[in-house]
Amino acid sequence: MPRRKIRLLAPDRLVEAGLDDIRSEMSIPEGFSPVVMDELGSLEPRFPDLDLTDIPLITVDPPAAQDLDQAFHLEQVRGGYRVNYAIADVAAFVNPGAAIDLEAHSRGQTFYGPDARTPLYPTELSEGRASLRADQTRPALVWRIDLDRHGEMVDGQIQRGMVRSRAQFAYQDIQDQLESGSGSPSVRLLPEIGRLRQIIEVERGAVSLNIPEQEVFRRDGGWDLDYRTPLAVEGWNAQLSLLTGFFAAKLMVGAGVGILRTLPPADPARTNRLRRVAKGLHIAWPDDLPYPDLIRSLDPDLASHCAFLAEAAGLFAGAGYQALARDDIPEPHAALAAVYAHTTAPLRRLVDRYSGEVCLAIVEGREPPDWVSESLPGLPKIMARSSTRAGQYEAASVNLVEAALLTGRVGEVFSGVVVELDESRASGEVQLREPAILAKVDGDGLDLGEEIVVKVAEASVPARRVRFDQT
Repeated sequence: MPRRKIRLLAPDRLVEAGLDDIRSEMSIPEGFSPVVMDELGSLEPRFPDLDLTDIPLITVDPPAAQDLDQAFHLEQVRGGYRVNYAIADVAAFVNPGAAIDLEAHSRGQTFYGPDARTPLYPTELSEGRASLRADQTRPALVWRIDLDRHGEMVDGQIQRGMVRSRAQFAYQDIQDQLESGSGSPSVRLLPEIGRLRQIIEVERGAVSLNIPEQEVFRRDGGWDLDYRTPLAVEGWNAQLSLLTGFFAAKLMVGAGVGILRTLPPADPARTNRLRRVAKGLHIAWPDDLPYPDLIRSLDPDLASHCAFLAEAAGLFAGAGYQALARDDIPEPHAALAAVYAHTTAPLRRLVDRYSGEVCLAIVEGREPPDWVSESLPGLPKIMARSSTRAGQYEAASVNLVEAALLTGRVGEVFSGVVVELDESRASGEVQLREPAILAKVDGDGLDLGEEIVVKVAEASVPARRVRFDQT
């Protein structure tokens, strides 16, 4: 599931130092070794012969993004739609077993902090030579997925070729074009196809979270928190990536080889906890309302709903990967209510490079390359190790940023709801309403779901700790 997104605007030296300490403690790497950089300078890319530059692709990403994994072109065809989806071809640049490849296996993914990100590959590659930047000819794995008029997948293909994106847009750019009617035919089809795929998602009993970004900034000598409301175009764009992951999984399961993204059903205890968070934020969640329906009913323009969506990312736990062998029973992704594969972000996630190579081999009727087949069994452990480190990095960063939010506010009083308890009922966790954060609370005879008034007893950025006392 997507993680909590926190962006720290203009941090002070104490907060910067704290985040640097976290990166050191979590072994989040700084830069790349001279060996990797020397190898990068001598790379000889393997470009495919197939020329697909006539497809008028575009990219849609967050503002200022340069590591562009994906570019798309949408068109209407007889009986439905065609999705052309180009994915950056990392394998064209990275030699198996070379220094860049070994470092990528050590990292597993790009690590995101509130103030910075640590890339999977050197930026000269991930933001330069392999990135699907506008007006640059690049190698890519190009997926062609045909849909019927209801948005259901009816056919698909994947091939390696050279592509050329026509333009790079931020989400807001596309939203503005759609609202003004100035977008290209491909852009105008994005909401049409996106909505159809969202309807299918609802019918499948699935839910995909569009997690709001929390922006922490300076105000009046202290810190404050805002939520950036997700744009509708972000959800539609995400449906293209999900569609490709479903098609990739279908290919892999049919061939009995590959690697799937898995997620077990939600633990009832986590569901009960999330219900208490909903109560703390005054969000009605009737017993007979399914979780996916609740998520779709929320209004991201409301801060309390944004806060709930951020916490809802923790409902499902235990995400992992399954390396498929013939006759294996595929494990589904519970939140998506389908069998699914990560395959559209190879510049930011190691496993996606392997997924693409497996699917290409399946479509071409051959065995995957040896370097892929030999690595597949070990990939789940590599990605699990990487995800654990990313989760620890996120948790420590959130603790630090929340301490910064309450710096200078010791003694202030807030209202909230108890969402966790220890066995003694003398301490637990409280969900504040404003600012919408979770923190430790000490009290006497606390009850789950109890509405209480608390005061800030401690807010330490160096210790990354916030603690409340019940008043």
